Amino acid sequence: MLKTDAQPESLCFACGPNHPQGLHLRFEAAPDGSVAASWMPAETWQGFPGIIHGGIVATVLDEAMAKAVSAVGRALTGELRVRYRRPVAPGDELRVRGCVVERTRRVIRAESALTTLDGSELAHAWSAFLPPARKQESTAE
Repeated sequence: MLKTDAQPESLCFACGPNHPQGLHLRFEAAPDGSVAASWMPAETWQGFPGIIHGGIVATVLDEAMAKAVSAVGRALTGELRVRYRRPVAPGDELRVRGCVVERTRRVIRAESALTTLDGSELAHAWSAFLPPARKQESTAE
């Protein structure tokens, strides 16, 4: 399991093992810098009967990118774009993969995909991650 210093053993909704309603995603890092996790969506995350809510799908995709980004630097999601290709059904065994595709001084761009075990893509996401705002040092007058 991939560990980051941001929220080790926390209540993070996406990856925290102690969140009672969380997704409990456990990512593994690959040698190429990408990360991947298995996921089986629960019925309780449906938006319509038989279809997982798009916000939950977006969360899974965002978390995959965030885990890949955490390996190259500290940054927060600044923009997220999701293309939903096919409905995601509860109880299906799925795979999510995230990777960094570009890194500059001011932004880290990443992509992720949610697929069936046979590789059929259900959703794809693109994101721009930004470094956290720096706190300005106060000056004594």
